[in-house]
Amino acid sequence: MGRRTLRTAPPAAYDRTWAGEARSAVGCAAVLLGLLLLIDTGAGTLTPWRGALWTGLAVLLLLVLWPARVSAGQGLLVARGPLRTRAVRTDRLVSVRWSDGVAQRLVLRDAEGGRAELDPRVLVANPPLWRLLDADARTSVTRGTLRCGETALRQISARVDRETAREVFRTSGLS
Repeated sequence: MGRRTLRTAPPAAYDRTWAGEARSAVGCAAVLLGLLLLIDTGAGTLTPWRGALWTGLAVLLLLVLWPARVSAGQGLLVARGPLRTRAVRTDRLVSVRWSDGVAQRLVLRDAEGGRAELDPRVLVANPPLWRLLDADARTSVTRGTLRCGETALRQISARVDRETAREVFRTSGLS
């Protein structure tokens, strides 16, 4: 199966918290590398080979922690990770489900075989992203393509509403 390319307009919404999460990932990897080099130097066992090993370990941690850069436009959600980019047509969704595992992930699949995974906290922290996804998911429900996932969408909607209300109360001084 060949790669599919989607031509789109510039994103209408994007993850505003991505830069901070990327800085945190770099910081964690740098701290790990610094500590490993410090301990090895203090023990007198640091060699070029061990330094390269510790650097490789820090780079591996960086790749694991690096957040996906999520953006959305009319009918499309794109998650760009460090190694690959995933796109899903949100106006042609066939399923939305929670993935099993340690980290909570939302898995979106479209009628064309596209699949994207994202952290639901990205949607909670970025209401414009959520609004685009929700509107397009409603289009999928209307068209009859969304076969499973309405419960997951309702759960995220409740989380977004709850966090938005908290933020309104916090900024108005009512909390």
